[in-house]
Order: sequence, then C-alpha cells, then structure tokens
Amino acid sequence: MTEAKDVPATAEEFRNQVLAHYDGLSRRLQQIARYVLDHPNEVALETLAVIAQRADVQPSAIVRFAKGFGFAGASQMQRLFRDGLLSENAALGYGERVRQFHDAVNAKSDGIDVLAEFVEGNVLALHNMADSIAKADIAGAVRMIADAATVHVAGFRRSFPVAAYLAYSLQQVGKRVQFIDGVGGLTRGHGQSIGADDLLIAISYHPYAEETVHLTEAAAEHGARIVSLSDSMVSPIAKVAELVLNVHESEVRGFRSLAASMCLAQALVIQFAFETTGPTDNID
Repeated sequence: MTEAKDVPATAEEFRNQVLAHYDGLSRRLQQIARYVLDHPNEVALETLAVIAQRADVQPSAIVRFAKGFGFAGASQMQRLFRDGLLSENAALGYGERVRQFHDAVNAKSDGIDVLAEFVEGNVLALHNMADSIAKADIAGAVRMIADAATVHVAGFRRSFPVAAYLAYSLQQVGKRVQFIDGVGGLTRGHGQSIGADDLLIAISYHPYAEETVHLTEAAAEHGARIVSLSDSMVSPIAKVAELVLNVHESEVRGFRSLAASMCLAQALVIQFAFETTGPTDNID
C-alpha cells in the first residue's frame, strides 16, 4: 500500500496504483478495488452508504481502503474521480441508468415485452461502451493484430460466439488466425504453441473460464502479446494482458447479453481491414 506522500494526483494514477497493488490486498479490499475500478462514475457521484451497499461491504472498509492509498478518507478519493469526469453525460453513470430501466420494468403490473427489454438494455450497454473505450485502445489493438505473425483467438462458454466471429472475420480479411475451440481437450497444449511473435486475443467474463485463464498465462510465459476482452481490469485474463478492452454487457432478468462484445469485435476487424487492405466486402 502507498504512504500519505504518495497520494495519487489523478484518477488514472490512482487506477494504476490499485492495479499494481491489487494482488497484495486482502480479499475484502480486493472486492472494493474491483468495484472502484469497474464503477468509477458511481464512486464519484454516489454517497458512501450507497457505494458500500452496492459493493457489498461496510462503509468503514471503504474508508480503510482509501486511507491505504494515502487519502485522508473516502471523500477525498471520491473527489479525485469527480475531477476526472469528462462531461455531464458521462457523469450520469451507465449502472444507474440500467437500474432505473429495470426499476421501471419491474414496476409494470401487466405483460412485459421481453424483446423490448433486451433491446433497451443492449442500447444502454452500447452507448456506455462507446463512451468508455478509448480511441487509442482500439488503434492499439488493431496495430497488435497487424503486427502479429499469427493471431490466436480464444473464448469459451458464453464468450465462444465472440471468439468464433473474430477468428472467422480475421481470416476473411487475410489474417493468419488460429481459433482455439478446445475440442478434444487440447486447449492446454495449444498454449504451448503460441510464440513471442504471436498475439492472443482472449475473451472471458465473470465467472472466468478456466481454459482462457490458463491460455493467457501460457501465452505470457512464452512472451506473446495479449489483448483481453473482459469485464474488469483485475480479471484473471486482464492482469497479464498488454491491452485490455473493458466491456460491460447488459443483464436483463439475470441473462447477460453479448451485443456490446460483438459490436466491439466487428469494429476491430473492420478497422483492421480498412488499414491493411482497404474497404472490403468479404465479411458477411
């Protein structure tokens, strides 16, 4: 943990400190760290009591977490995030909008149009992703794809459709791709074939697929570059990645969508195609 003299000056500096010290935190403080990293706007704008309730911890634990990073208290930590908000629109908070949407839906006493629920939830998730993923991160991911001798793509369980689309589409635009599908239990063996000139695109969301975690660890050991699509900067596949694309999907009635992830995958492939081969109609 940091000392008082090391109080971070910006939200980005604080985020980097949390990531650097995450593994050394207690389980409860890791729980708070994950909430702080994944919901910065809510940390900036909500009361300490509300943040504690949503993070499922005691307010005193949040105060202890803040002091561990040199802040005088939780309010000073929150002020840092408020100063970092880019606009009033960003300050509305994706999580709060989703909660308001679900409260309105649950308040209905007559029939509910399930399709309309999923459409509305996914619209919110897509708007949030457009606001939260930096232009530099998209450009960086595209450069890493272009520079790789081979792009290995892995995503299991719920993430499988996104990985399959990425592998298929990158092949369509002429990139050498290895799609790791886990057939025959060969996932671990495939990890040994990822070289230092290769790129692994790993996709996994909580609860994280064990196969994907093992692959990212193997790829890191072999010196490969890693891009992860995940839902937290401290997920098992994010901590070893060179670049993390953080995606928060919509959840309606306990069912999580993949609309934002698929949209992001399409954007990566099409931008790569434009930069390397020009406009193409090969992707269907």
